[in-house]
This record gives sequence, structure tokens and C-alpha cells, in this order.
Amino acid sequence: MDPLVLIGRLLLATFLGGVLGVEREARNQAAGLRTHTLVALGACCFTLASVYTEVVQGGPGTVPGTQADVGRIASQVVVGIGFLGAGVIMRHGGSVKGLTTAANLWVTAAVGLTCGLGLYVAAGATVALALLSLVVLRPVARKLTPHPRRHSGRTDENGKDGAPANGEDSRPE
Repeated sequence: MDPLVLIGRLLLATFLGGVLGVEREARNQAAGLRTHTLVALGACCFTLASVYTEVVQGGPGTVPGTQADVGRIASQVVVGIGFLGAGVIMRHGGSVKGLTTAANLWVTAAVGLTCGLGLYVAAGATVALALLSLVVLRPVARKLTPHPRRHSGRTDENGKDGAPANGEDSRPE
């Protein structure tokens, strides 16, 4: 494969992962722009390694499909991202925080995988739909929920949720 195509796939995964990370960064979440960018880039790189393992390992007389299981690396990315997502989920009293960020990291890994496979339209559509659910559906979820603090853990004096109060930062040092 042309090296420029490989670099293009990596750049697209990095950019699209960053797009998803910007929304989390704007909400001052622990996993923000850099985390999402790195997840998408890493997932894309693993996917490229998976897809092209046979090309690298294959030699003259090698039967296609006998050297590597392309799906194996992709499935391990999906499993591995669960550990990263679990790191952003925290329990505060009777509520759980970080589920949306964990889900967003999972989607970001999928975006990286699809970029690595060259499925650019699927990657772009996934980012658009993820942003739709993160931004557009947020007020809808607030209206449907009887508990005003459910979606962010913090509310201001008007009952609206947002960034942590009193100068607190959700990110550890």
C-alpha cells in the first residue's frame, strides 16, 4: 500500500478522534481531546497492522488467509478500550459518573478502526452521529430525566448542569 494512503488514514483517524474529544474537553471531562485523539490514532494503527500483517509476513508461495487472522487485533482493541473506559467511570455516592465519556472512547476506537480499514464514509458518519447524541440529545435527556443532577453530577444556581464547581477539575494532575 502507498505510504501516503497509510499516513492519510492515520491523519483522518487522529482528526476525527479529536473532533469527538473536543466535546468532552469542552465539558471538562477527564478523557478529553488528547485522550480521544490518541485512542483513534492507536486503533487505526492497530487496524493497519492487522490488515497488512499478511502483506508483511507473506512470501512467495504463501496461500492468502493462512498467515494472519485480521479480526484478531480489531477484537482486542475493542476489549482493551474497555479498560480505558473503566478508568473514567467513577461512583459518587448513589450516582455513577463518566459513562458517556467511556462510551465516547469506545466509539472513538471504532472510528480509528474504520479509518484503518479505509471506510472513510462510515468513520465520518459515526463521528457525526456521535456528536449528534452528545450535543443535540443532551437537552432532550435532561428534559426526560426526573433527576436534575443525573447527566453531569453538578448543577448551577439555575439547575443547569455544566463543569465542576468551585474551581474543581475532573482531571487528575
